[in-house]
Amino acid sequence: QVQLVESGGGLVQPGGSLRLSCAGSGFIFSRSKMGWYRQAPGKQRELVADISIDSSTNYVDFVKGRFTISRDNAKNTVYLQMNSLRPEDTAVYYCNARIGVFNHWGQGTQVTVSS
Repeated sequence: QVQLVESGGGLVQPGGSLRLSCAGSGFIFSRSKMGWYRQAPGKQRELVADISIDSSTNYVDFVKGRFTISRDNAKNTVYLQMNSLRPEDTAVYYCNARIGVFNHWGQGTQVTVSS
């Protein structure tokens, strides 16, 4: 079965950096579009960035220039490097795999940006 396991979240001060990782299994990782979403308390889950099978990337405006998504197909892993973090980046971050017409989700990892 499809499994997505995120890691790398935590508490960081404003202006700091974190790198999230998501290890996938149970599907052909290299043939799947991967993405990172986030959900803050009281808000809907929203797209942060995604990366296609040809490694083309897409970012939402509020993370452009600060976050970088990448993938390592040999390790079945997608990463999200987050720099210049802001308090408003505080959220649970979820890994997403688009497999056919279905979306699969990880369990999420908490990112808290606070001094």
